[in-house]
Amino acid sequence: MRFMITTLGCKVNQYESDAIAQDLKKDGWREVTDGPATVAIINTCTVTGKGSMQSRQAIRKVIRNNPGACIAVIGCYAQTEADEIKKIDGVHFVIGHGDKYRLKDILLNADQSFPKSAVSVCNDILKEKEFAMLPVVAHGKKRSRPFLKIQDGCSAFCSYCIVPYARGPSRSMEPAQVIEHLAALSSKGFKEVVVSGIHLGCYGLDLSNKTNLYELLCKIEDRQPIERIRLSSIEPDELSDEIIDLVAESDMFCPHFHIPLQSGDDMILDRMKRSYTSEFFIERVNRIHEKMPDAAIGADTLIGFPGESEEAFLNTFQTVKKLPLSYLHVFPFSPRENTPASKFSNKIPQDVIKARCRTIRDLSMEKRLDFYKSFLNKFVDILVLGESGGESEKKSASVGYLKGISSSYLPVLIPYKPGLKNSIVRVQIEKINGLKIFGNFYSKESQ
Repeated sequence: MRFMITTLGCKVNQYESDAIAQDLKKDGWREVTDGPATVAIINTCTVTGKGSMQSRQAIRKVIRNNPGACIAVIGCYAQTEADEIKKIDGVHFVIGHGDKYRLKDILLNADQSFPKSAVSVCNDILKEKEFAMLPVVAHGKKRSRPFLKIQDGCSAFCSYCIVPYARGPSRSMEPAQVIEHLAALSSKGFKEVVVSGIHLGCYGLDLSNKTNLYELLCKIEDRQPIERIRLSSIEPDELSDEIIDLVAESDMFCPHFHIPLQSGDDMILDRMKRSYTSEFFIERVNRIHEKMPDAAIGADTLIGFPGESEEAFLNTFQTVKKLPLSYLHVFPFSPRENTPASKFSNKIPQDVIKARCRTIRDLSMEKRLDFYKSFLNKFVDILVLGESGGESEKKSASVGYLKGISSSYLPVLIPYKPGLKNSIVRVQIEKINGLKIFGNFYSKESQ
């Protein structure tokens, strides 16, 4: 069986696609990238209206490029809009989150023939109670920094967000299994793992032996199962002093935090049903910067939420401008069906939303450049990811650069040397040209 997987959306989706691919290959299935495939899987996203649109486009493109293939659609868009997907001519299976790891069995039980009309296998995700353990320790075939999903689902129900309806309630991997997965990834030669979740700050609260993210991180620090760990997004009110202090004092945890802000206006935060104020967010960022001046601090902003006046938008702009943030992810508000915010009045015109997003993205670029420049002449440890621009090793040798990433999330280009991929090396930042950062190998003479 020749299969291919197209993945849209977040790190968790990437992780789940990696897991499914490895499980299929374990049974002798062969992964292809160019097609044609016997089975084509599309792992979809629906967190925004654009994500849903891109998912539909990807489904149709895969169908066109793989005539005669069995088409299986999984992921968040499959979970929330199964009936819409079934209308797309050429789709055979629509499989929700509760059943996606049974995909192989579902396909093999199709009596060697594809259904004439799409079959939906989507159970009520809101009734899911257990964390779905994968049949394999997942890592991408070409990935130097594999993801490890330790938590799934979200129980927050922010007024704009469809994720709880797509992913179900918060569910966590047992601490012992987290340690085992990290150790297994280390044994495969990986140096860094990105620990991720849908609502990572709620880790452990659902387990019978209740725990929390800080206690898990302490166990990881104590066991040292792998060389370097990077945390994915954590809500500001779940980013405790203890977590910040642990990362500041540790050589294992990367000084890199991604914290959703969404809005710097308290009235908008309240309408969003966010559980913190702008002042609390400001305090968290400043505490991180005080403890770790070189830490990367990223934030999410959701622009154009219903009722966002010019003053409310300026509150967001000024909050971002005055903080030591390193970069921003900027999302325009798009109403998600069946969420409270989709019915809110005072909607913002699309041209206004686009203009405000441009303004925030310009500010993000300023922040990113300032952060990069702060590292000039400093020494950093980078994980070598591979050849610059994805060229072959032979071509890279002539171009002369390898690409890597520092613990503080700096993308660094270094002189080419063979055999360095997936190793951690110390370099000095020598030149910054726009968004390109150039480093050279550390030597005692250079320090």
